[in-house]
Amino acid sequence: MGWLFLKVLFVGATFLGCLYPLVDFCCSGDTRGQKPNFVIILADDMGWGDLGANWAETKDTANLDEMAAEGMRFVDFHAAASTCSPSRASLLTGRLGLRNGVTHNFAVTSVGGLPLNETTLAEVLRQAGYVTGMIGKWHLGHHGSYHPNFRGFDYYFGIPYSHDMGCTDTPGYNHPPCPACPRGDGDGPSSASGRPFLLYVALAHMHVPLSGTRLSADRRGRGPYGAALREMDRLVGQIKDKVDRTARENTFLWFTGDNGPWAQKCELAGSVGPFTGSWQTHQGGSAAKQTTWEGGHRVPALAYWPGTVPINVTSTALLSVLDIFPTVVALAGASLPQDRHFDGLDASSVLFGWSQTGHRVLFHPNSGAAGEYGALQTVRLEQHKAFYVTGGAKACDGKVGPPRLHEPPLIFNLEEDVAEAEPLEEGSAEYERVLPEVRQVLADVLVDIAGDKTSRADYTRDPSVTPCCDPHRKACRCHTT
Repeated sequence: MGWLFLKVLFVGATFLGCLYPLVDFCCSGDTRGQKPNFVIILADDMGWGDLGANWAETKDTANLDEMAAEGMRFVDFHAAASTCSPSRASLLTGRLGLRNGVTHNFAVTSVGGLPLNETTLAEVLRQAGYVTGMIGKWHLGHHGSYHPNFRGFDYYFGIPYSHDMGCTDTPGYNHPPCPACPRGDGDGPSSASGRPFLLYVALAHMHVPLSGTRLSADRRGRGPYGAALREMDRLVGQIKDKVDRTARENTFLWFTGDNGPWAQKCELAGSVGPFTGSWQTHQGGSAAKQTTWEGGHRVPALAYWPGTVPINVTSTALLSVLDIFPTVVALAGASLPQDRHFDGLDASSVLFGWSQTGHRVLFHPNSGAAGEYGALQTVRLEQHKAFYVTGGAKACDGKVGPPRLHEPPLIFNLEEDVAEAEPLEEGSAEYERVLPEVRQVLADVLVDIAGDKTSRADYTRDPSVTPCCDPHRKACRCHTT
């Protein structure tokens, strides 16, 4: 590549009350033989059925649907957790929360963040010569060395937590003391001098609260949710169009979500498609966010790389957000850290259309429902899925379903019952065949984690960090009522 120019333009206030950037890529010269660029776009609380290519009832994602037709769509793709911080930590480390230490959400009063001995994707790629940038929601700690600029990102512009979580600190608060900003080598993201780039865009859409802009006014009866979904779709379309015009054949764009939406019956909830968690909702609980039912972690996912990823392909490979780290590292020609184990796999052969084989086993950790944070309470084994704990998640009416322990576990056959409506009958030949395999793979991973280099996140809070609500202080952006 003769040269690469990455410029961030602030293109106006969105309905979230903050600025969204438009990424402007300019490239010239021959890109053959160069390392690929990577653009990873992560939606927030987007349902599997919110993608029109997945669910015919959805008509709000024209740009994403076009990307699916021009690339690869994954229909059995899963978030690494069913809530924000653990899922994002797993994307950046390729490791489950029991390894990387992030098992539940950080708050604006949290002193810590993603443990500092965890190596991020941005750190690995920067070591391999990449310029790295992040735009959007971080949610992995903001004090001192937990800030994105100290976790491998040369450039960061965004919000440190969810946009409904208020201010991030009391004016003048400085605990722990802020270290000096990291010094680069003079080639920041606005002038990369021929270096490839990683751009991680973590959208605030579709997290509540939602409201529509004039351009996204609802014409289809889906209210604020549909309007916000169309706005998000246009933002992704702008990024894709810029890639197409400037770095089309040398840029890999990966779109997915951090977890499922709030329960589908909620007024401002997304669509989980056919993954209704019927058995659980009949027990008085939620089937979506925070739970390990399919609606909580099966997310839309698309891969786009003209000339490399085959077009209009639907992949049934069992894949995860965990796979982004090892896959991107492999495509960049970099090396994984050798002193720890990873839960993700290199999905390059699936992306290139050479294979439909992904994971045989995935583990879905508790993300805030019943049970211990981070515990591997649900096991996916090929087409079967076993639950050791259910319940404990808050429904739209505020009620919490009763916790239920299952020993032996509930087991569903997702090929025949994707809605998880009727578990296999205990004692049936299929159940008895699958049960010992489930027990064995769960025992094996727990032994592996026990012997691995693991981290523990600091979840302590300091009341001095509580968002302020003084309308007479300029730093306070909340209102007293």
